[in-house]
Parts: sequence; C-alpha cells; structure tokens
Amino acid sequence: MLLLPRGNCLADNAYWCPEYFSNKYNRHSILSALSEHVSLVARSVVIALVVAVVVALLVRGSRVARAASIGVANLLYTIPSVAAFALLSSFLDPRHDTGAVIVLTAYNLIVLLRNVLVGLDTVPTEVVEAARGMGYGRLRLVTRVELPLALPSIVAGVRIATVSTIGITTVAALLGFGGLGGLLIAGLNAHPPFHAEIFTALVLCVGLAVIAELLLLLVERLLSPWRRRVTS
Repeated sequence: MLLLPRGNCLADNAYWCPEYFSNKYNRHSILSALSEHVSLVARSVVIALVVAVVVALLVRGSRVARAASIGVANLLYTIPSVAAFALLSSFLDPRHDTGAVIVLTAYNLIVLLRNVLVGLDTVPTEVVEAARGMGYGRLRLVTRVELPLALPSIVAGVRIATVSTIGITTVAALLGFGGLGGLLIAGLNAHPPFHAEIFTALVLCVGLAVIAELLLLLVERLLSPWRRRVTS
C-alpha cells in the first residue's frame, strides 16, 4: 500500500486536490462521467423539445386538448425521479441509458410545452394574417413566421429545462446510468467519503449549468436579431 506523506491533499482527504486530477485514471473517469452527463441532458432536452413543439401545434386550437396535454405533462412531472428510474430500469436493458432518457424527457415536457404554447400565443395576429395574405401555406407559416417569433419563449424554456435536467440527471446514477452522479455516489460511498471526488462532481454540475445557461442566451440572441435592433 502506498503511504502518502502528511501535507498531501489525498492523504488529508481535501476537497480541492490537484493530485486527484493529475492521476491519469481519475482524469479518464471524470471526462467519461462528464461526457455521459452531457449526452443524457442533450438527448433528453432535444427529444422533449421536438415532442413539445409537435404537441403544442396540434393542441393549441382546442382548449380541451390543450388542458389535457398540460395535465398529462404535469402528471408525469409529479412522479418521483428515483421511482421512475427504478420502474423503467426493471423493464429495459440496464446496460443502456434508454430508461434515463425517457424519464428525463418526461420531466422536461411540462416546461417546454408551456413555453412553446406561450410563445405561439404571443405571435401577433396581424403578422399571421399578413403572411397568409402573402400566400404562406400552413407549413411555411409555422416554420417561417410563428416558430421564429415564438423563439424567445421557447429558448427560455430550453434554458430552464436544461439547467434543471443537469441536476436531475445525477439521480440516474443511483441505478447505474452514469454521469456526474456516478462520481458523486462513488465519493459518498467511500470510507471515509472521498471529498475530492465529491467536490469535483458538484463543481462540474454547477459549471455545466452555468455554461449551458450562457450558451443558450447566446443562441437566443443569434436567432433573434430583431430583438437586438429594438433594444439598441
């Protein structure tokens, strides 16, 4: 057994420990966990966004269908994440993360569906009528007029969904789906708890959320040039 001298951060079980990062195996584990985490978040948010847009376009003209879709999304959101992960893992192959993606997608639906509907509701009627007068068909009207004008609200929903999913994804590690939650659980299960590993997982989760927020704000500005002209 390697005896580490006192003053070494690993021996002291410090939260901030450069020696922990300098180890090649540890770096590989960190990068692998980070990659898995980003993949789970990105796939679930993208799938939920596509589903939310399609559902919103289908139900926005009917109050009953609109209320029913939001009610179903709300019901899915109330299911405890641990229970949902455990339930799907019992039916799906535990070697794949399909169950985690399904659960995370369901949690994202309520935020994204509401924001897509709000964004479509804020599109000025006169703009829609003008586009129809110019000969825009239904598909062209949606893709060229309504969705672009609803984009600020949609991107706001994506930002909320992404940041919240980064946190919820750590729970998936309880059932072996990986991600930064795997580092956190491994550190907590060590005897004594491995502070450097715990601290690394927490910092990366927070950093990932901040970076995602800033990138999505940039995307919103790039995709909404008319808003920059109005505020300038």
